[in-house]
Amino acid sequence: MWKVTVRLTMAMCLGTTLAVGAVAAPVKIGCLYPLTGPGGLYGRDSAIAIELALEDLSGADFDDPLQFEISIEDTRSKTLRSLQIARQFIEEDDVDFVCGVVSSSIALAVTEVVKNSGVFFIGTDHASPSLTSDALHENYFRVSNGSRQSMFAGAQYIKEHYSDTGTPLNIAFIGPDYEYGYQSWEDLTRFLELHEVPFNTVGVYWPKLFETNYSSYIEAINAAQPDIVINGHWGLDLVTFIRQATQTDLFEQSAFMNFDAGGNFEVLAELGNDMPLGLVLSSRHHVNWPQTPENEDFVARFFERSGRYPSYAAQGAYSGIMVIAKAVRQAGGTDDPAALRHALRHIEIHLPEDPNGFRSHMDPDHHQMLQVQAIGRTVFDNRFEPATILLGEWEVFYPPERWPDLADQSD
Repeated sequence: MWKVTVRLTMAMCLGTTLAVGAVAAPVKIGCLYPLTGPGGLYGRDSAIAIELALEDLSGADFDDPLQFEISIEDTRSKTLRSLQIARQFIEEDDVDFVCGVVSSSIALAVTEVVKNSGVFFIGTDHASPSLTSDALHENYFRVSNGSRQSMFAGAQYIKEHYSDTGTPLNIAFIGPDYEYGYQSWEDLTRFLELHEVPFNTVGVYWPKLFETNYSSYIEAINAAQPDIVINGHWGLDLVTFIRQATQTDLFEQSAFMNFDAGGNFEVLAELGNDMPLGLVLSSRHHVNWPQTPENEDFVARFFERSGRYPSYAAQGAYSGIMVIAKAVRQAGGTDDPAALRHALRHIEIHLPEDPNGFRSHMDPDHHQMLQVQAIGRTVFDNRFEPATILLGEWEVFYPPERWPDLADQSD
């Protein structure tokens, strides 16, 4: 079993903060990530990114350093195991924060354990909007893009590039048969309606998570003759789907889009030259966008540490530690939950994924970090091997001023 425990003392420089005295007690963080099995790469990337965050905090110039105790436990992508670990963190290890979780379905279970414990849950990877709406509680905060933001940007992209045909678009959707997939499709259709994009649904398909054979689904999609295929898969499920679809004429017959996880570096690296050109994809972090010193430094340091380039999970985990550190400093420690909650609700921080002139900031009502979404098309680009095809021809979509502008239209 993988277990990583880090006990370090770090000085910090976190931009604008409240002037507080030294914080003596260690900040205890229990992280839940799959380190082995399905999704294991996301957890291993997250662990490396946490090390990078700690390095950045330790290299700053503060006279009153914070101390961190960080434990990373391997969930193996199992719900029951994740709940057992979360309870151990809370009841035995007396953590101040639970962080991480890749799967939205697991996150929904974990948040129920956390919500009455007095511990804060910092979501760094899972994307379901349910965590910031129906299942939201006062101590949950998500520091990475949610799928609702991705679908909002995706609907804008379709409107700008595909809605001037004079006839309704025929759209098919295929996604994983669980809450994340359901919410993605529901949100996209509502945002298309909000943007007054005329469309017909010609097929909706729900293969199980970690499916290995999509041939019957691909055949059904092709028979429906959609103008656009929206795919809601992530990770190796998406890799498998694309590999099998390239054996057909699906990508020649229909525009293919995945707005939340399709452009993840893991997918691009795994497919290499097998990734078709012209697919419309996005992700929660990109190795080649934005082209800022901060993002280039993050990607380069990650590669130096691991010998590979980061999946989007890495930037989410890095963000989680940096957000926790800034909130603790602003709150003057971890002893005052109300002060911590206030700091998290109003947190504003510049992260590697932020373009110049923009700072990620938390919506105070829905506890969702508001971030920029960049959507691109697959193009030749071998600067980050083993990926030889990356995203380019970018369209950049900024979030609304407040998260309810999205949520009120879709709930």
